Amino acid sequence: MALFEDPLVNALILVGSLVFLNKASNLTITNSVKVADMTGFGKTTVGFILVAFSTSLPELLVAVFAAVNPDNIGVAIGNVLGSNIVNICLILGVCFLLIVLRSPKYASILPSMAKEEMGSLHFGLFIASIIPLTLLYLGEASRFIGIVLLAIFVFYLYQLSKVRKVVEEVSLDNKRQKLQRCTFFAFLGAIGVVLASYFIVDSASFLAGYVGISRVIIGATIVAFGTSVPELATSINATRKGHLDMALGNIIGSCFINITCILGVSLIASPLNINMTAFSNVAMFSLITNLFLWYFLSSEKITWRESAVLLFIYFVFLIISFSGYKP
Repeated sequence: MALFEDPLVNALILVGSLVFLNKASNLTITNSVKVADMTGFGKTTVGFILVAFSTSLPELLVAVFAAVNPDNIGVAIGNVLGSNIVNICLILGVCFLLIVLRSPKYASILPSMAKEEMGSLHFGLFIASIIPLTLLYLGEASRFIGIVLLAIFVFYLYQLSKVRKVVEEVSLDNKRQKLQRCTFFAFLGAIGVVLASYFIVDSASFLAGYVGISRVIIGATIVAFGTSVPELATSINATRKGHLDMALGNIIGSCFINITCILGVSLIASPLNINMTAFSNVAMFSLITNLFLWYFLSSEKITWRESAVLLFIYFVFLIISFSGYKP
């Protein structure tokens, strides 16, 4: 049920939300870069923690709402796994293409990152790959597994917090004030991104239904894609501003948070053990996607081919997913 039933009002809300989304994501990225500079954390780490956690709020809300009705817990788990495929294949695919189109010569080499930062990306991908496969092997997921996933999330955040670089000495009071202000505006922008994303999904869903598109198609496309709109907006803006390292941290950090924190919350909230065999196709696509990105990061090169491969995998995923639906 849309907030408003008038198609013209929903069209205006959709346009206004898209404009607001761009402004809010700009605010998030600009202040996140300042936080990285002032704290000594790299842009990849800030993207991994600050931006990724903020832009993962829609997936977290889906998990919380699913807990109210345990019959819908499958929606939350499917959304977590599906969002990872959208994040890497579609969003990073678009970011890679944008980098290549803007500066073909520079695009052949990944931005220089600290060894620790690149390690955090690889670890995030490893966790996002191995956990779904482990759950498929076990056959079911329980509250105990949810607690283990949350423990992995908390432990790794602690490990990341210890990786720092030397920053320029400034007045402590002045630095604290600037850091608090930039952190506040980064979170404020992220909240704006999430709110704008909600209105985009809500109004777009109404308009799609108004013109006669099947509700099954709406749920499988607009709603599933909608929870990844914050990552899409912030990552593209970060890439446009020359911060591909922050975009990588955002996307892979979101995947890590989805698999550990959000899946953990979903399992803890559910009173039932979850049969994981129903998610085998999505889990396998998630693994294939992660392996390709792992190879791209290891080769330290970005060309149009990397973008094409990721976008093609997403296209195949959609084809196979829709082939199971009957109108």
